[in-house]
Amino acid sequence: MASLNRIVMQKISLQWLEDLEPAKLDAAEISGNWGERLGFRSHRAFHYPDNDPCTGPFRDEAGKKYKFDIILANQVWEHIERPYTATRNVHRMLRPGGWFWLAVPFFVPYHAVPVDCSRWSALGLKNLLIEAGFEEDSIMSAQWGNRAAALRNLEQDWPPEAAPDDDLTNDPEFPLVAWAMGRKPAGRDASD
Repeated sequence: MASLNRIVMQKISLQWLEDLEPAKLDAAEISGNWGERLGFRSHRAFHYPDNDPCTGPFRDEAGKKYKFDIILANQVWEHIERPYTATRNVHRMLRPGGWFWLAVPFFVPYHAVPVDCSRWSALGLKNLLIEAGFEEDSIMSAQWGNRAAALRNLEQDWPPEAAPDDDLTNDPEFPLVAWAMGRKPAGRDASD
């Protein structure tokens, strides 16, 4: 069963990602395999905290920095202790013109896995991407939530699984989750 908090985010994000023609892209995913279903040319998972994007770009056994066309981070950036540094390092791991997609909770219980550090709105994620060097005009960001779904987040069994009668309308004043995607400039790779 799907998490109530992720239904709308996943639907919109899947469309954004499918528009990039995943079969042509080499993908990396930080802490998860959510994007594996999209049929990327290649997909590599880096599990956090064993692979911490705060410490620098990920490298292969020979010490060479990995390069990808897209990097995904689903529900992990709230656990990153230095998100700006991590986002800059993601930028460095992208090929010119590459994309970074991330999704984070906004209104959910504290969940330290191993730590719980940050919350962002859609505008906050957009600003994080701009400050890390992503093209401002390329950035898409959104958020979803409502008070009824927020009450479900207070249930003992968290996160709440979706139920047929859940209200999926959006109340812009009460986000539960935010997500964004931005593109690294396509020019020369000056971040290396």
